[in-house]
Amino acid sequence: MSDTVLRQVAEGVALYTLNRPAKKNAFNAEQWHALADGLDHAKEDEGIRCVVLTGAGNDFSAGQDLTEMNAEGGGDAAAAFPRLTRSLVAFDKPLVAAVKGVGVGGGATIPLHCDVVYMGQSARIRFPFSALGLVPELASSFTLPRLVGPQRAAEVFFTSEWIHAPRALELGLCARVVPDDEVLEVAMARAREIAEFGVGSLRAIKQLLLAPYRREIDDALDREMKAMAERVGTPENLEALRRFFSKGGR
Repeated sequence: MSDTVLRQVAEGVALYTLNRPAKKNAFNAEQWHALADGLDHAKEDEGIRCVVLTGAGNDFSAGQDLTEMNAEGGGDAAAAFPRLTRSLVAFDKPLVAAVKGVGVGGGATIPLHCDVVYMGQSARIRFPFSALGLVPELASSFTLPRLVGPQRAAEVFFTSEWIHAPRALELGLCARVVPDDEVLEVAMARAREIAEFGVGSLRAIKQLLLAPYRREIDDALDREMKAMAERVGTPENLEALRRFFSKGGR
């Protein structure tokens, strides 16, 4: 596995750590592929019964590394991101996230596919698509309204607002908020509890929990990919990126 995603396995739990801390774990194409590889491996390994996903350093992930994007369709990530999408949606074992610091774009939409999310007190997430002249991704146009309700989701998407950990807990985007230095410990402890049980039962439970939404998720992905392809490289998107970089990536 690429060193952009670190892997540790013990007691039936695989810990995957996004490892580009100098970039706030923003995804380049290599890291999208590496995480997809990790999820595919964990799905097939019968000794792994639960996966924990976290970020190195002080942040979960700043989402797509925008320096890789271009007007012709988003650079190498244009191919790598859909592969991660397929692997994440197809992952059929319990997936737990330990989030602290920033979670932007993919760093906010990936946790929507995690079964249990724990956040550190520093966590702040953002769905920045309107600010970038783009549209939601990774089926978040379905998963976010399902979790928080359509009106709150509309407010979040339209404003590209920052959602801090207490607000995320209020909205139902995480199960618990704990001190930063405890968030991974809490997530790993819960994952070890989950991993005590049979993988067949865990898979069946996840399948039942997601069964009512499978078609909706697939349909949302199709709609989003089409809309994203239409938006990337438009004058509005390019101007939004220019403003983003002129502000130092904020």
